[in-house]
Amino acid sequence: MPKGQIAVLPTSRPGTEAVAACSAHHFARHSHDVYGIGMIDRGGQKSASGRGIVEAGPGTVITVNPGEIHDGVPVAGEPRQWRILYFQPGILKDAINAIFEGGAPEHEFTSPIFHRPVLTQYFNRIYGHLTKKDAPYSDDNLEYDELLILLARASLEQAHQPDENRLIAPGVFRAKQQIDDAPGETLQLDMLAQTSGLGKYQLIRDFNRATGFTPHAYIIQRRALLARQLIYRKTPLAEAALMAGFSDQSHMTRQFIRFYGYSPGKLARSLGA
Repeated sequence: MPKGQIAVLPTSRPGTEAVAACSAHHFARHSHDVYGIGMIDRGGQKSASGRGIVEAGPGTVITVNPGEIHDGVPVAGEPRQWRILYFQPGILKDAINAIFEGGAPEHEFTSPIFHRPVLTQYFNRIYGHLTKKDAPYSDDNLEYDELLILLARASLEQAHQPDENRLIAPGVFRAKQQIDDAPGETLQLDMLAQTSGLGKYQLIRDFNRATGFTPHAYIIQRRALLARQLIYRKTPLAEAALMAGFSDQSHMTRQFIRFYGYSPGKLARSLGA
């Protein structure tokens, strides 16, 4: 695909999103509320994630967990080409349940990158199923369901225990919950400090240590996530911007491009809105 392009493609299954890109865009630190699994096709990307700093080259499978903070920059400033699929958490959970016959553990991609030919094979085939322009045959649906389960199984590793030092302190948790409950609302630092029971400086410091964001930066990326959810519900863009707490549609667009590399309008068009 042409350099400098990030395309959001229509998919054949609800709860999924497909992106194809060839870009030197520097992605700001952000998170998703979905699982992501993709592949670098050309060039390289360096990123900092909750699982360490990694560099991914051609053929590398890349992953991201819901809520995981990450960024992304091109290696040597050169455009990199990649494709990625995003799955609502319930979709992957159903696939894991099929493996464990209903007793699935909490799933997490334990590595931000994989070098596994079988994962590459399953990813390419599922990506083809989801982005196929022709109407799917009934057998396609059966193969897709099988491939999703196989993909999930191939990505499983022994779950690691949570680091006790990274557990969020009660005061920070309360402030974070206040933001999560209503990211579109107007929130002031005084309000969050009062909720947390901490001083303003202590809240900023402890919130950043626990989440990787200052309270303000966390609010902005949560608003971007809310705007995405509203757009998926076919909410008009100007209305979605205001409901998500942005000052206007232009403000929402700027933040979308910082985090995701494409505009809200491009996402809406991919959904037929």
